[in-house]
Amino acid sequence: MNRTSIRNSRGTEVIAPTVTRRQMIALGAIALGGLAMASAVALSNAFAETNPGGANTGAQVSQRDIDALSTASVLYIATVRKDGNQSTPAPVWFTVAPDHLVLIQTSPTTWKAKRIRRGSPVIVWIGKTKGPAFIGKAEITNDPAVARQIVVDYPKRYLMARLGMHTPTQEMFDRGQIVPITIRPVRDLPEGFASQPGKPAPSIGGGQQ
Repeated sequence: MNRTSIRNSRGTEVIAPTVTRRQMIALGAIALGGLAMASAVALSNAFAETNPGGANTGAQVSQRDIDALSTASVLYIATVRKDGNQSTPAPVWFTVAPDHLVLIQTSPTTWKAKRIRRGSPVIVWIGKTKGPAFIGKAEITNDPAVARQIVVDYPKRYLMARLGMHTPTQEMFDRGQIVPITIRPVRDLPEGFASQPGKPAPSIGGGQQ
């Protein structure tokens, strides 16, 4: 980990570690603690209201994933490269819409955004890299309601966002600094499905790409 020089309140120079955005996301998930539990209750209530019987909806989300999403604080997302192989999964913050769409945001210049823009599906692990996994259809959306929900939900779900660290704002969406992405779960992957960067990705319909 890199280190940087800063000054404390007494003007004394100290050395502090430089934390990357990916490390910040992981640390934010770890620091979530009780705040995550409150978010879990809110998500569970939303799921119950829109899916009282636990049946699949238009998003084709399974009860297994409903349960996992309601308690997870981070997702690991991989996209599919042009050669049909998996990318390396990256941790991301998320929230869930009432219709069970998973909502995330990213810079429009990331590989994730570029691949999703050309139609790449996404492979999603819930909570941890060996957690429940599904493959879904991702879309960069212009729906203002999606951006608005991300702006409202992230500070509620993530302590780091409440402290102003990597907090998405409406202004950032308006300026195009970040883009909102919806993920529609399509089918679950087998229990224990492991990330294999550089290996053929599973397809939306089953089998390999």
